[in-house]
Amino acid sequence: MKKDIIIPEVENVYIVAIKEWNEDFGENSWYAYILNNNSEKLEMAMVVSNAEGVINNEERKTGSFRHAFAEVLPESAIKVELLENNVLQLNNHFMLTYFLNGKLYDKKFTFEAHSIKDENTIKLEKINQVGVIGK
Repeated sequence: MKKDIIIPEVENVYIVAIKEWNEDFGENSWYAYILNNNSEKLEMAMVVSNAEGVINNEERKTGSFRHAFAEVLPESAIKVELLENNVLQLNNHFMLTYFLNGKLYDKKFTFEAHSIKDENTIKLEKINQVGVIGK
């Protein structure tokens, strides 16, 4: 029975971290985005995020955040959440689930501790930004 279940591979869709101005904090902050590099829109996109790791020899873990989006337009990005400076030193996990052409896709993206930083940014061509792509 398991062999009959087809799980499509996620392609051209990513969770990325982009640095931009935060009015509330009066500084540049990192934000997580869903990046859709497909020529078709994603439907019913859902993201569950959390972070875990060790700080000062003490195990730390955040709560889970859930976000839902009716659609993510083709070749665009949609903001998911603020990545506070404290969680950048933890492993940040994002479970992304969405429908594309009537098929369900899901993938877990991870930003390892201390990986979200300016030195790791690359050009995100479709949205004309720079950011860090989750693995």
